[in-house]
Amino acid sequence: MSRTILRGRVLSFHRAPQDLDDTESYLYLADGAISIENGKVVAVGDFAAADLAGAQVVDHRPNLILPGFIDLHLHYVQSQMMAAYAGSLLEWLNTYTFIEEQKFSQQGHADAVAVEFYDALIRHGTTTAVAYCSSHPRSVDAFFAEAQRRNMLMVGGKVMMDRNAPEELCDTAQSGYDDTKALIARWHGRGRGLYAISPRFAITSTPAQLEASRALVAEHPDCYVQTHLSENDAEISFSMELYPDSPDYTGIYEDYGLLGSKTLLGHSIHLNHREVGVLAETGAVAVFCPTSNLFLGSGLFDRDRLMQNGVRIGIATDIGGGTSVSMLRTLDEGYKVLQLRGQRLNPLASFHMATRGNAEALGLQETIGSIAPGRAADLVVLDARATPTMRMRRFETLIEELFLLQTMGDDRAIAEVYVAGARAKSTLGGL
Repeated sequence: MSRTILRGRVLSFHRAPQDLDDTESYLYLADGAISIENGKVVAVGDFAAADLAGAQVVDHRPNLILPGFIDLHLHYVQSQMMAAYAGSLLEWLNTYTFIEEQKFSQQGHADAVAVEFYDALIRHGTTTAVAYCSSHPRSVDAFFAEAQRRNMLMVGGKVMMDRNAPEELCDTAQSGYDDTKALIARWHGRGRGLYAISPRFAITSTPAQLEASRALVAEHPDCYVQTHLSENDAEISFSMELYPDSPDYTGIYEDYGLLGSKTLLGHSIHLNHREVGVLAETGAVAVFCPTSNLFLGSGLFDRDRLMQNGVRIGIATDIGGGTSVSMLRTLDEGYKVLQLRGQRLNPLASFHMATRGNAEALGLQETIGSIAPGRAADLVVLDARATPTMRMRRFETLIEELFLLQTMGDDRAIAEVYVAGARAKSTLGGL
């Protein structure tokens, strides 16, 4: 049994920090040792006290070692169409997105895109993500097969959509149900893969399809549910035209039994008081997608309001509406969105959200998202001196360093990535 010890400055969160002085919320070791066996952390502590006998020591000083980043909402099938020019969400979907997703009917396309997509995640320090595939089952097979090859914990599912989209992308209520059921049987719990039942959003699903989604959730309560909510004013208006008997947009999903603690709701920007209460009551997660919301002009996420009302929150890149695979860039844009809201996001809260916070949103905090015995050794090594411009900024405290990484960091600041204890970034081709 081989054992590896990673040496470096270690940062891991126990819970959400209340403020910058909340040192009890996290573990910080100025010279730490993370002992890894069989893909898991078996010990963490000061390097001076570590048992080095028989271990391979990898020295990452002076860099920071954190849990790998977790991305709660993205579209791997849109990874080749980031930065597509459009004025708003529905225009963007019809002009670019639906056309791009039709390519996944072609033999071999999904496999090629999946390799590039996972390479991009690793380059940017993301070790777990929750993804929408296309409506084609082969896109799901490619997504999970590549995740299994890399031993990554990934969540994903086939998009279910039976109206208001090109015929080539539409399934039916029955075929969407049948395909999803077969894919769950094939991939959920295989390796580190987990399935997300994925009705795209109310506009592209008939009542019959949402009923089928309800049945899938009842039959597979251990699966996740992912969909979109209240991203754009026009989207909300159209949804209410299609579901006039529901009290509001959130009420559509509520009426079909799709809200619960394993439900991830991308965007959740324009919510009325009743909707906020429903999310809090059901435990559904509102997922903040800052680069996408800014790029498509959708609106400004109201983090403080949701948190004050007990709504669970996560953060995500939302590529390809989002403009970067990087969680560092996402945290930076999230900070700016909240500045415009008059809400201050401190660096501790940012990095908690991208690691343990998102793990808690998935209910996987005992598996990923922190550095502790028994957790998966999914880790990212951050270099705050990675670029000449970053080296110009002198910092003295951990808080200053984190804020510099968040504000100016990108894939160049990702010195190394470990997936289940194995080096991942430095083994990519061309790096």
